Amino acid sequence: MTNTSSTAATLSDDRLFSAEPGQRAVAREMYARVRGLPLVSPHGHVDPSLLSDPNASLGSPAELFIIPDHYVFRMLYSQGIPLEQLGIPAGDGAPAEADHRRVWQVFGENFHLFRGTPTGLWLTDELQSVFGVAEKLTGESAQRIYDELVEKLARPEYSPRALYERFQIETLCTTDAATSGLEQHRRLRVEGWTGDVRPTFRPDAVVNLDTPGWRENIEHLGEVTGVDIVDYASYIEAMEERRAYFKDLGATATDYSAQSPRAARLSDLEAGIIFERALREDTHVTDSARFAAHMLMEMARMSTEDGLVMQLHMGSYRNHNEALFERFGPDKGADIPVAVEWTRNLHPLLGEYGDDPRFRLIVFTLDESTFSRELAPLAGHYPALLLGPPWWFLDSPLGIRRYLDAVVETAGIQNLAGFNDDTRAFASIPVRHDVWRRVTCDWLAGQVVTGIVDEEDASEMAMDLSYRLARRAYRLDD
Repeated sequence: MTNTSSTAATLSDDRLFSAEPGQRAVAREMYARVRGLPLVSPHGHVDPSLLSDPNASLGSPAELFIIPDHYVFRMLYSQGIPLEQLGIPAGDGAPAEADHRRVWQVFGENFHLFRGTPTGLWLTDELQSVFGVAEKLTGESAQRIYDELVEKLARPEYSPRALYERFQIETLCTTDAATSGLEQHRRLRVEGWTGDVRPTFRPDAVVNLDTPGWRENIEHLGEVTGVDIVDYASYIEAMEERRAYFKDLGATATDYSAQSPRAARLSDLEAGIIFERALREDTHVTDSARFAAHMLMEMARMSTEDGLVMQLHMGSYRNHNEALFERFGPDKGADIPVAVEWTRNLHPLLGEYGDDPRFRLIVFTLDESTFSRELAPLAGHYPALLLGPPWWFLDSPLGIRRYLDAVVETAGIQNLAGFNDDTRAFASIPVRHDVWRRVTCDWLAGQVVTGIVDEEDASEMAMDLSYRLARRAYRLDD
């Protein structure tokens, strides 16, 4: 039943800490030491135009909290609310709700759906700690809160750049297509703004042969690099040139997303035959998987040579709702976790590059069953491999605890990559980091009260997990 009362929103100062008094006391002390540390956001999907334009705004409350955030609208969609009603345009021309007050009203009337979820915790914390909203969001309070947010979003102190400074963001990395001109990043460099905003090279659309529009993407890659891509050799030349362009604008990492981390080296002849078939739009049924596996090896080679950290995000069945994908496109909340096998699939890549001190690989998965069985043992052995934080559906209070329980015994924490918020919702960055810091401090407090580590070591571990590991993992100090 929907709550329509107007009551004060409250968040406990001890949220996410143990109810056991001894553990809670230790968690409070550790959290007090790390809560004010700068934020390092080495992987995410914030639009760089928010920060490249000094006059940019966060838009309306609906544009800030709902329309770009699939964490939010996937829950609403699951309860039968059409995406058009949430202001999300369809590619078939069907009209989307243009009145953002109405979108917000639907959000308020259904905010109870987020009770008990990490999204509900993030949203409540964001409304209170970032925007100072004192009321609980309901259908009855929705328009008052909307008016309050509109008034605040018009103030200079709520501009994206002002919030960047207020949030104490030290580094923020975006995720950018390989064919991107990076105009916003170049604008930031020319202007000389003091914020550290960096691109990340994402090659999915020019590596996966079955990507819609792959042939056009290759033509675009040729245009932006000035390389006439007519065969596999010129394709590799263009990829290497583009990575150098990203690195020149501050990139320290690449990112690749697929269902499988299978790596397998092809000969140049084999790779060339597959690539040229794809240029002719005459691919065979196994070509895409074989070429992707080969390109994992090639991307590792390139990272060894140019120093860009290689990230793999694996285990998502993209666009599971095909009808929704056809109407609205990707990233509409229908990506579903699937099982992933790492040990055999990564064997060729780690055999060739896993001991190379120049190479760094950070892996992420939605299949948490592999944390203790495969990933922690791999990260606990190969010098090049780091385990990324719990991602997406696992970036939650319980997901973080399960992750730490599963991996630290085998890998320790120095083989972890710290935390990244992986968000499109800029104003949610501090609250996502706060959840991580609270949960890790409480988990470490549990280690203290059970005698596994002492308070001095736990405090150092909290500093590492909150801040230092991420800077080191992404070579931000190199």
